[in-house]
Amino acid sequence: MPGIALDSLKKNAEYFIKTTYPKAKPGPEVTAGNFYTSDKFLVYSVATFVKHESGEIAYTLNIECKDSKYRYWLTNFIFTPYEKNRYGVFVPKPGIDLPLETAESKLDKKELNGYFDQTGAFCKQLGEKLKLYMAEGHGIKKAEKLPAKVVTDKW
Repeated sequence: MPGIALDSLKKNAEYFIKTTYPKAKPGPEVTAGNFYTSDKFLVYSVATFVKHESGEIAYTLNIECKDSKYRYWLTNFIFTPYEKNRYGVFVPKPGIDLPLETAESKLDKKELNGYFDQTGAFCKQLGEKLKLYMAEGHGIKKAEKLPAKVVTDKW
């Protein structure tokens, strides 16, 4: 990002974290220009014909800013499998957390490859979004949603 000062990059990174993760508590700034936060996303089963949540993957996002450049990386991928409760809702299995890099011994290979594909797609999408925020700045406004048109002649 040539021509963008360190202060602007820090503001853009902070704005990205606040808007993308409004409920997550951002971690403290380790040093000047370093930010991190944790969140999770759902992964879906690929082994069956019916698509349902089969688990969630928690991760940590790190953003490091320096003068005219920034970098980011995602770490600590932890898979938590889901099970169906008595009400038919998929909920996390208590006490089972598998680091994604060592989950090969516990999960089916086809299922694990599906999780890797979904994780890769999620990371790529997150990277594109971060790139947009870092380039355009903290002044990005969300498009205003117009109110729905009420049709009164068709009841």
